[in-house]
Amino acid sequence: MEMIQSYNPATGQLEGEVPVTPIAQIKTIVSNAHNAQKHWKNLSVDERISYLEKATNHAAPHAEVLAELLSKEMGKDFRRSSGEVNGVVSSTSYTALEVKKAIQPVKNAGSTVYYAPLGVVGVISPWNYPLAMFNNLMIPALVAGNTVVLKPSEETPLIAQRYIELLNEVLPENVLQIIHGRKEVGQALVEADVQMIAFTGSQAAGKDIMRRAASEVKRLVMELGGNDPMIVLPDANVNHAARYAVAASLENSGQMCTAVERIYVHDSIKAKFEQEVVNFASQYQIGTWNDPNTNVFPIINKKQRTNIIAHIQDAINQGAKVLLGGTEHPEHFIKPTVLTDVPQTAIMETEETFGPVVSISGFTDINKVIARANNSVYGLGASVYGKSNVEAVALQLEAGMIGINKPAGASPWVGAKQSGFGFHGSIDGHRQFTQLKVVN
Repeated sequence: MEMIQSYNPATGQLEGEVPVTPIAQIKTIVSNAHNAQKHWKNLSVDERISYLEKATNHAAPHAEVLAELLSKEMGKDFRRSSGEVNGVVSSTSYTALEVKKAIQPVKNAGSTVYYAPLGVVGVISPWNYPLAMFNNLMIPALVAGNTVVLKPSEETPLIAQRYIELLNEVLPENVLQIIHGRKEVGQALVEADVQMIAFTGSQAAGKDIMRRAASEVKRLVMELGGNDPMIVLPDANVNHAARYAVAASLENSGQMCTAVERIYVHDSIKAKFEQEVVNFASQYQIGTWNDPNTNVFPIINKKQRTNIIAHIQDAINQGAKVLLGGTEHPEHFIKPTVLTDVPQTAIMETEETFGPVVSISGFTDINKVIARANNSVYGLGASVYGKSNVEAVALQLEAGMIGINKPAGASPWVGAKQSGFGFHGSIDGHRQFTQLKVVN
């Protein structure tokens, strides 16, 4: 039997393994999901919510063990893992009630709009927030009356498997199932008899999903990453902007889709901004999951670490200056790195670096810097810091979520351009897991 092995990214130690789901079994798994959905959809919304609340309450006493497993498998420190686990458990009831409100029938001018379940939803989730990301898709799918087949990232199969096992000790059989494997298993799930795919991951994988889903016009909700710009205007609070720039670039070791990847600072305040950034970034410490002083933890795997270093080296080769960090890093880690004068031709200007790097460039012309910020196929998040004219600048940015003197991120969670297809969260996001029926 083929196995997926999961390694601790800080040590390279094997943490566990799960069997790869044979492609031939996926048709049966999806068929079982359809059979379970016949009963699940006929329960009232309140009955479905009750099941989910009981299931997450059943998992709650295991939160500490789950957090430790998440830390060992993904690398993030115990404080962050605990926050993710407890956030998933505690938010289920709130999210479920939000979904209930969203899918209530709506009467309008002689018609009634009903929000019916689609059938079976395939959820393909990433490794960087291995519980939170799939939970955000799973809950609205299940509350709406669908059944779910989850395919977690092959980088973090253990935490997904254990959490699903706990939920399934309460949920009816086959309402929630999990499969494991690499891209071939995900592709087979997309091509199976599912009515919707909810995916978070890379652009390349998202485009492949669209191609495979096209023949049957399957519903899609996809978040495909970002290369988020941050513009710091000359009248910005430099200390505040620098603190955010560091936090948003280094959080989760930079391994998050709304990380700030490109910072454009007006030349009149650039030197002061850089000084503040280095001061803040120098306080971040690398370490393992059980070190209470850890701010930056190991990169998920060797391939990703190599890619980050290549981005840093490319920028330096093209003239960027190193203010902190650089290209020499301990095994498994990337030290907090600050670069300035990063040229527009650098790889990190066009691709996600997805690592703990603060990338700074100066500007003088606001129209040119807006054009530079928008010169990307991505459009997930963006942010602007300043006092006067800040909203006018923000509205010109081509992103789904824009923060003014605060982080990007909102409900609905939505990307522009090639960062997203559909969205999740909010009334409209929850309704995407349903089929509208207009009766008049």
